Amino acid sequence: MKLVTRAALGWPPSAAPLQAATSGVKVHYEGTPVSLRLLADHNACLAEWKAIRASHLANTAENYSDVAYNFAACPHGYLLEGRGLGRRTGANGNQELNRAHYAIVGLVGSEGLTEPTDSMLHAIRDGIELLRKNGAGGEVKGHRDGYATSCPGGPLYAWVQRGAPRPGSTPTPSPEEDDMTPEQAKQLKEIRNLVQFGTWGYKGKGKADAWAILNGLSAQVAAQTAAIKALAGQLGDDVDTAAVVAAVEKAIKDAVVKVSVDVTGPANS
Repeated sequence: MKLVTRAALGWPPSAAPLQAATSGVKVHYEGTPVSLRLLADHNACLAEWKAIRASHLANTAENYSDVAYNFAACPHGYLLEGRGLGRRTGANGNQELNRAHYAIVGLVGSEGLTEPTDSMLHAIRDGIELLRKNGAGGEVKGHRDGYATSCPGGPLYAWVQRGAPRPGSTPTPSPEEDDMTPEQAKQLKEIRNLVQFGTWGYKGKGKADAWAILNGLSAQVAAQTAAIKALAGQLGDDVDTAAVVAAVEKAIKDAVVKVSVDVTGPANS
């Protein structure tokens, strides 16, 4: 973990209210344009974080006691301390929501720098694990979960919906995937990689929508496959059960697991 403390930032101890525990962590983004200069200059990240705090302290309508977030994550993989550990966030929308979850903001926005780097995702994950060791429960959600907002933006929210995994980690197979044939699982993985990392859109919909559609398809295929196996098992010893299952699985795959995609250029959902 690469932690930049409040002391290193030249900030005094946080004046935010104490809160020892929450149900988990919510992920945020800035919601405004963020300069691509942050990618090449870590000092620009520190300046961005200081500017966020200054703007919050100057916001008399919200009457913030400190920068709203517990931590921030920059494109270079640094976790930047905000309110820090054991402090109630001011970022989730209202007091009830603030009591429910701590808050980590990725330094990405609505324009310019919109896609989190792998290093930023690692830093957010570092923050989640640090908070879990200090009172946070297991939930990881986006700001939009429970509050009407576009935050944390399409790319970060899609990552949250996947369980906020560390880049490069192997995701835990879902129960539906456990029932798939190796060929079906391989095909689903390839399609998911296109949706996640490629420049593919699903009939004009965003990446998060496409992800939901693919998960629905995987569940449908798995359920149908399980039903066919159960049926084939009752056909008797004189029937080649494996051949029946293979034939029906192929028909299901051809009919259901064909996903129409349009090449629409980069999709910032």
